[in-house]
Amino acid sequence: MTARRLSGKPVADEIRAKTAHVVENLNRDGFTAKVAVLLATKNEATAWYVRSIERAAAQQGVECQVLQMPEASQEQLAAAITALNEDESVHGIILQTPLPEGVDPAVLVQLIDPAKDIDGANPLSLGRLSVGQPAFAPATARSVIEILEHYRVPLAGQHVAVVGRSAVVGKPLAQLLLQRDATVSICHSRTAQLADFTKAAAVTVMAVGRANLLTAEEVADSSVVIDVGTNVDEEGQLVGDVHAASVQPKVRALSPVPGGVGTVTTALLIWHAVQAAAKVCESIMWRGEPMSTRR
Repeated sequence: MTARRLSGKPVADEIRAKTAHVVENLNRDGFTAKVAVLLATKNEATAWYVRSIERAAAQQGVECQVLQMPEASQEQLAAAITALNEDESVHGIILQTPLPEGVDPAVLVQLIDPAKDIDGANPLSLGRLSVGQPAFAPATARSVIEILEHYRVPLAGQHVAVVGRSAVVGKPLAQLLLQRDATVSICHSRTAQLADFTKAAAVTVMAVGRANLLTAEEVADSSVVIDVGTNVDEEGQLVGDVHAASVQPKVRALSPVPGGVGTVTTALLIWHAVQAAAKVCESIMWRGEPMSTRR
């Protein structure tokens, strides 16, 4: 058996298509969607990721403002977030990590207006998500759902093992899966006998950040595996949390690294920004305000 390759490209293409449709409607109403990214590091890998957001936004007709704030203080970043919250031309805010030493991200994310929190960073967004209220989910967690639904992987009544408990993937993903009637086991680095959970699961999602952690011995025959991990191996190659070579002959489907979840994440961030802009546009039109005064 050869595992089906759950490529992220067709999923991202679908998201970009519906984004383009909404952008066209916004433009017809004289409205431009805009996302702002706070970049407070000189880390080149992070800068590359932010540039990918800029490119994706430009391709979709969405304005992207990158605030370069290397070595900014907690107070400076807090002031920048507050200003973006108050800027009516900005519809989405991303606080990009890592942050400078001494800056507490837990404090800063609480300042992001939930209506503009397109990457689900504010605990209020996560709380709303957990009780089924409207909120933007973290884009990486949502990307896993988008892939599973695109490839019509059954979730209702199925056992899903989520390996990883971060606030950006594991925990919000568990909530999204529960909303789809899956039975979810949340595992992590301290889980005893991890294989007992992954071998019993119809779907396993790996999101712990440890290269090649999951091997063929830890997965069930004909299961589906989603690899969220991005790690650099000893040869400098980008690899996931799944040992793909050993797992592929055993499972029914596997998402690749690279080319899987990460491909969908950027497209989702732009889609979230456009959704936020559409809500503002709808509100303005309902109030009868002139669109010519708005971005």
